[in-house]
Amino acid sequence: MQKTNDLAKARSRSTAIAATVFLAPAIILIAIYMIYPIFDTFVTSGYKWNGISADKLFIGLDNWKNLLSDKVFWMSFGHNIVVMIFSILLQIPLGLMLATFLDATGKKGNFFKIIWFFPYLMSSVAIAFLFNYILATNGGLFSSLATLFTGKRTLVDLLGKNPQALFAVIGVMAWQFTPFYMVYFIAGYGNIDTSLYEAAVIDGCTRKDYLFKIAIPLLGPIFKTACTMSLIGSLKYFDMVFNMTQGGPARGTELMATYMYRLSFSEFNMGYGSCVAAGMFILITVIALLFNRIFVVKEDY
Repeated sequence: MQKTNDLAKARSRSTAIAATVFLAPAIILIAIYMIYPIFDTFVTSGYKWNGISADKLFIGLDNWKNLLSDKVFWMSFGHNIVVMIFSILLQIPLGLMLATFLDATGKKGNFFKIIWFFPYLMSSVAIAFLFNYILATNGGLFSSLATLFTGKRTLVDLLGKNPQALFAVIGVMAWQFTPFYMVYFIAGYGNIDTSLYEAAVIDGCTRKDYLFKIAIPLLGPIFKTACTMSLIGSLKYFDMVFNMTQGGPARGTELMATYMYRLSFSEFNMGYGSCVAAGMFILITVIALLFNRIFVVKEDY
């Protein structure tokens, strides 16, 4: 009995050592590149600093007091909320529709799978420049189509007016990121046991009934995870928006991330920029936790 206990302890110790050895590199990298920057951001938010000089002036909570009354920050947060809502309402349903089509067609839909996934493989910066040309007032796609249909020169300004600019950017985001959710839902369909479909057919269930009463309800956990990722991603969008509009016109597409970047690297107000970044972190964390608390799905059927 004693030998059995000793053997179990030795095996447990060996497993713990192996786990520590394999996990240590990942834990160290996470600590250096994720945990420490978050901690340092909160520390820097207590200083007045241009981000270059060695002189830092500690000002305590002054930056946080300014943040609470900063109209531009809260306006940017409002824009992020709009982006979040429309990203979920556009990207998730469209991704599900494309995945449903590809799941129904099987190997015959491989061509569409490749073509539809292509936007997600492109750089956000490249997409921003591409759509700057497509949405251009002079010579852009919409202006050219409007001129063609009206028979006279018609200019369609989607990036130079509010609120059209924000919704134009949201549309471009949906074009790029919908394929990601398409693949995500395809994987979800692939995890559904085929015997369920066979049993449903035997019971006289049509493809439509199977889809809406069996398959899609089984994707509940996938929906929740997809919505959570879309929510978090929407609250920290930066590169595409910055390269398309730089937050304009008249801050009409200003997001929290673009505002933080402008403060930190254009105005060299690193202390307040860090405060904005820390505020972003708090808001994103709180919203994500609330969403996961409210959005409850049944995972066992």
